[in-house]
Amino acid sequence: MAKTEKRKKLSSNAKKALVLCCMVGLLVVTGVLNFVLNSQINDSTDVDGNGNNNGTAVETFFNSHRSNRETARAEEFSYLDAIIKSESASESVKASAEQKQVELLAFIEKELVLESIIKAKGFDDAVVTMSTNNLNVIVNKEELTSQDVAQIVGAMLKETNYARNQVYVMSYTA
Repeated sequence: MAKTEKRKKLSSNAKKALVLCCMVGLLVVTGVLNFVLNSQINDSTDVDGNGNNNGTAVETFFNSHRSNRETARAEEFSYLDAIIKSESASESVKASAEQKQVELLAFIEKELVLESIIKAKGFDDAVVTMSTNNLNVIVNKEELTSQDVAQIVGAMLKETNYARNQVYVMSYTA
């Protein structure tokens, strides 16, 4: 019986190590992409032909926002992993940390889907950030009409379990 329990524990530890390695890998990829994208943006000049780099500023905002979101999530995963691996943490605390990791993974997947849906509706770019209490959407459009907001909110409500008063839509321009 002890051998079976040991196998389960090793299997559980292996899963945790795999999740941690994936998160560290994502963090490294995010850093490399951030560096590459920033160097490409710095190399480009005169986006609209008039000496204005507003397009670049907007791209930088959205890329930076995504990078910051991914970095924050990686740090949160690292913190939760430390709790799970802690010998002094109770089993209920460890289980709670594992549940939070699952919740964060679900948020990450859903954010990507929601961003794709917004882009499919004809918007240039969007960043979606989910939490347990609300869903924030920042759209690359100078001015959002009430029809734009209704379209975005409708899509968010259809794809998530948030209530209307939990969905916030904003425009971003440089």
